[in-house]
Amino acid sequence: MSTNNITLSVLDQSPVRKGATAEQAVQETIALAQFTDKLGYHRFWVSEHHNTGILAGSTPEVLIAHLAGVTKHLRIGSGGIMMPNHSTLKVAENFRMLEALFPGRIDLGMGRAPGTDRITASILNPSNQFKEQDFVEQLADLVDYFHDRGEPGTIKARIRAIPQVQTVPGMWLLSSSGQSGLFASHFGMGLSYAHFINPNGGAAAVKLYRERFQPSEDMPEAQANVALFVFCSEDAEKLMQHRAVMEHRFLQFEKGGPIGPLTYDDVKDVVYNQPEVDRLIHHAKRIVTGTPNEIKQKLTMLAEEYQVNEIIAITICENFEDRVRSYELLAEVFGLEGRV
Repeated sequence: MSTNNITLSVLDQSPVRKGATAEQAVQETIALAQFTDKLGYHRFWVSEHHNTGILAGSTPEVLIAHLAGVTKHLRIGSGGIMMPNHSTLKVAENFRMLEALFPGRIDLGMGRAPGTDRITASILNPSNQFKEQDFVEQLADLVDYFHDRGEPGTIKARIRAIPQVQTVPGMWLLSSSGQSGLFASHFGMGLSYAHFINPNGGAAAVKLYRERFQPSEDMPEAQANVALFVFCSEDAEKLMQHRAVMEHRFLQFEKGGPIGPLTYDDVKDVVYNQPEVDRLIHHAKRIVTGTPNEIKQKLTMLAEEYQVNEIIAITICENFEDRVRSYELLAEVFGLEGRV
């Protein structure tokens, strides 16, 4: 596969900056979607997280409706809907309504993690057993709902996801291991590998997905992309500070406990012990930072490793201007064609 023409997309989690509000975070997501739409980005996905004060994106199906209404060209979708938190029929109806409003522009990215802690997940869906088989059944049911079919004689055969529309959203599975890739290949769905969660084994997982892919009526050929943290700047000091903040946050997540918004001033004097330094070596692979030329080289190498043509960039910054500028520099160095 040639990776000469790399497509760029966005995964946005509506991060809440220190000193800012959740309302501001959501407005920044909207502004970023409009800006990247004009820059020539391909997709703009939003995530589902719960019970956290640092990410405001909890209901992608609601946010998608607004984002699609204020943009013109982007494919707008979820990265992802955490299926164990939801009724499969309700997911189908949410995304059929989105297709009715914006036919051909909607992506349904799905995950099998809860996007939160186990206690919150159990409250979101008290019947959630966290079983792999339940997730597989949800995927099978979802495809049936989108195509108005069910096994004759079953209750599901009598149920229709409303509204009944002619188009089907692009269906993608999010994966940070090989397992969901196998599900994606079985159901003929796209695969988005979360390199920003697990930087090891992703290329092999995508390769296996392609080898075992079974064409579906909705996706006749395998489609894969890779998502990771990216920050591009022409300022060496900003690059150093950004990486320092992200590294501290990676360790915070591993240790658990309360996590709040950070700035460089919060972490600049932190001294890490040897086990923490060892973990940071692992976490360093989850993020790519650099000047435009450095970023282009690094992301092109990653695309070649994964044998994909699409990179999904996730950028979380201390200030919104640096976040916007990073996406602008990426668009310039990869030669995206801007849109009026």
